[in-house]
Amino acid sequence: MEKTQSITAAVEAKAVVTKYVLYARKSTESDEKQALSIDSQIKEMLRISERDGLQIVDIRRESHSAKDSGQRPIFNEILTDIRSGRYTGILTWAPDRLSRNAGDLGSLVDLMDQKLLLEIRTFGQKFANNPNEKFLLMILCSQAKLENDNKSLNVKRGLRTRIEMGLWPGHAPTGYLSQKRVDLKCQVILDTERAPVIRQIFEKYVYEEWSGRKIFHWLKFDINFRTKYQHHLSLSNIYIILQNHFYYGMLEYPKGSGILHPGKHEPTITRELFLAAQNRLKRDEVKRESKEFAFTKLMVCGLCGSGITAEEKFKKLKNGTVARYVYYGCTDSKRTYCKNPYIREEELISQLIQIIDTIDVNEIGMRHKFDEEMKRYDKFRKNVLGVTEKLKNSERADIRVYARYVLREGSNEEKRELLSFLKGKLSVSEKRVEIVPS
Repeated sequence: MEKTQSITAAVEAKAVVTKYVLYARKSTESDEKQALSIDSQIKEMLRISERDGLQIVDIRRESHSAKDSGQRPIFNEILTDIRSGRYTGILTWAPDRLSRNAGDLGSLVDLMDQKLLLEIRTFGQKFANNPNEKFLLMILCSQAKLENDNKSLNVKRGLRTRIEMGLWPGHAPTGYLSQKRVDLKCQVILDTERAPVIRQIFEKYVYEEWSGRKIFHWLKFDINFRTKYQHHLSLSNIYIILQNHFYYGMLEYPKGSGILHPGKHEPTITRELFLAAQNRLKRDEVKRESKEFAFTKLMVCGLCGSGITAEEKFKKLKNGTVARYVYYGCTDSKRTYCKNPYIREEELISQLIQIIDTIDVNEIGMRHKFDEEMKRYDKFRKNVLGVTEKLKNSERADIRVYARYVLREGSNEEKRELLSFLKGKLSVSEKRVEIVPS
């Protein structure tokens, strides 16, 4: 009886057909530039499948590094398909094609432990779901990870050595050119065409107090300045330049660490000019996270569709007092240098009141808030002022009057709550405010 059962189990096991996915990956890592191309991998693996009679369900290609866990979309799709039962085997050129990190390797071994992944085949090896072969798979993939880690250490050590020598082991920043001679590796020279413009950027920012956006407009539209790759500088590029120690002769490594090394290159500006630029950057930095304005995030630019932001200005008057002004304008997030002009908060409120006056009272969703305020006022009259008589209808404020009061004197939260009930989005264009459908 036992002999019959064992024969039946052997026949059933033989009947299980492993369905393979052929996975070919070409890494972007520099040490694998001479590795087989994706098409060559596929050609070799198809020969193996024909020789051994393997059932190939899909062929999946990917060009992505395998050193970071969970960062390969095609590989992640394969794992999902294995869990769904579409594949039960993987055919690939070598173990390091599958994983160079512990996370992805662990996912493969887990699938084998769950008997969802029955086999992994490479050009010269086979890994089935048994302890010895899984252990060998983990050793080979871990060896690939070790090579990656060592390479990273060696690269960082080489970069640090170059920096300490005063050399720049990267792309020369705008205003400089890399030397193409082998005996002058990592040395840069001034770009005589662009270095004077870089100096002007600092001077206009510090001495003439130009904004970054004004400098951007000057570079792009007035002098048509382009990098050595024939690209215009973006607004963020301008601020990166203004914060780059390289231009006064120092090298910062690692980036953002504040650790500086003297460079052998010729400076574009003086250290004093660079420090003056840093002082202005700190002074002009607007921390909007801690500053709340009433109508931001409630309006869009009518010209480009960007959001509307706000900034405040202070002016000392002749009588010694200080006046505060708030201006709302386009964030330029969708189109750099939008020409939509700024609008004063007082003018904005005036137009919002006109909009409120044209809306059906029933559409103003402040009815409940208005009723609560009237109840509070009644309690105040009764408990504080000692007035027991109820308010006459003629003494009760109209809800529109209340809405105008909120826009003028209410808190930021009350103003936002009032405008949130409008059926549509507020659009600002050429200092005109209107409601547009959401």
